[in-house]
Amino acid sequence: MLSLGIFRADRNLNSGLQCSDADNSTSESSFRVNLDNLLGLLTEKGPSSNGFFKTTVGRKSGKIYGLMQCRGDVSAENCANCTRESVAVALRDCLKSKEVQVWFTWCFLRYSNEHFFGVWDQSSAAIVNETNFDNASVISRGIVFMSEVAITAPKQPLMFHTAVLDAGQFGKRYGMAQCTRDISRTDCSRCLDTQLMTFRTTIGNKRGWEVYGSSCSMWYHDYQFYSNISITANDGDRRLSLHGVAIGITMAVLLFLFVP
Repeated sequence: MLSLGIFRADRNLNSGLQCSDADNSTSESSFRVNLDNLLGLLTEKGPSSNGFFKTTVGRKSGKIYGLMQCRGDVSAENCANCTRESVAVALRDCLKSKEVQVWFTWCFLRYSNEHFFGVWDQSSAAIVNETNFDNASVISRGIVFMSEVAITAPKQPLMFHTAVLDAGQFGKRYGMAQCTRDISRTDCSRCLDTQLMTFRTTIGNKRGWEVYGSSCSMWYHDYQFYSNISITANDGDRRLSLHGVAIGITMAVLLFLFVP
């Protein structure tokens, strides 16, 4: 995971990975068939369904629930590429796990043998460049600005919102917030508010940060990173592997909050 703020263009980086403990039953043919079918459906249907798709495969105890979502500004082509990248990472690094979440900058993949649709999951991770401090006069405005983004996003049709803060001589700040479309608008609002409150001391004085969660995510930078339509997928890797433990990488600060 590379420190944020060093890139001046939006790039599709592997931002996080969470795998449940290894389960030998994943090697059973029925689970493998169901998982392959599920991932195939998510890859096929998601990009052409306005960047969001959820479905189930299998019956009774063999049922698998899956969801994919792309960032609201990402083109269908980049959404498809990102989804394929996420599936490849899941199968490579979480092959024996029944509960998997993969975050890329442009998309999110999640599947589980437990029902999670419509349930607000408070797990979130904040990524910041610890040395990239903002001007003191901009800090408070930035927090208020992102609070307004968080208020607006749940009201939008796709629960996705972008905005620009004009900080005068200090330039502009760009914000984005998005919730997974399986949760309610009320839970979307609660999710974004909780992220801001939880990580306020970590992100509050930084020029750039990103927060990735199971139900919502937020981005804040001093350059326009959104509305990408042509940047090639996965230029570089800032992968974090999470197996119940938070791991920090040089020049970056990562905090992961697990709420039972």
